[in-house]
Amino acid sequence: MEKQRKRAPSARSLQTKARILDAAEQIFAERGFEGASMRDIAKLAEVQVGLVHHHGGGKKELFHQTVTRRADELAALRLDGLEALKQSGEVSLRGLLDVFMRAYVTLTQTGGVQWHHYGRLVAHVSADPRWRPLAAQCFDPTATRFIDEILALYPKAERQAAATGQVYSVAAMLAFLNTGWRIEALSPGAAEAQVDQLIDFCTAGMEAILTPKTQ
Repeated sequence: MEKQRKRAPSARSLQTKARILDAAEQIFAERGFEGASMRDIAKLAEVQVGLVHHHGGGKKELFHQTVTRRADELAALRLDGLEALKQSGEVSLRGLLDVFMRAYVTLTQTGGVQWHHYGRLVAHVSADPRWRPLAAQCFDPTATRFIDEILALYPKAERQAAATGQVYSVAAMLAFLNTGWRIEALSPGAAEAQVDQLIDFCTAGMEAILTPKTQ
């Protein structure tokens, strides 16, 4: 007997799931995994708790879905930028970091409030070793590609140095996205932090650890 073909989800179902994931993104971003509850996610999404479980599974599975759903878009933007940079024939450390970080900053500035929530969500993932498999799935392939390009520019550098610089640069980028209010608090009336400052800062730091020290 031929298996019954699985029915595609309706437009209404897809809209409901998107609303649940948007709500989960905000709650997880604000409260972390431990502080978030399925009930609060359901309340923000304006659905019954049962629907959250139906579309998202358990809390851990919902967290995974929330992190993974934007990862491909971010990776594609970064890799397209990398390809354009290589086609220009003007690959540099600053150019690589610019492509990697500006893609994310641009999405947070033009993609709506959800990308701001996603930035905070990624910060939670980056800071907690239990999400290592999730980070490996969503972010490591693109990060590895950029590390390879950096090492091509610095053939004498150790991979550990490039990986360290990459991780520190991501931390600086997440700080840029999520803690701009601290700059204002420490320097009242200061102009909004600029992405070029972030890129200059990370380029100088990575250059320092990639370049072998002379004795």
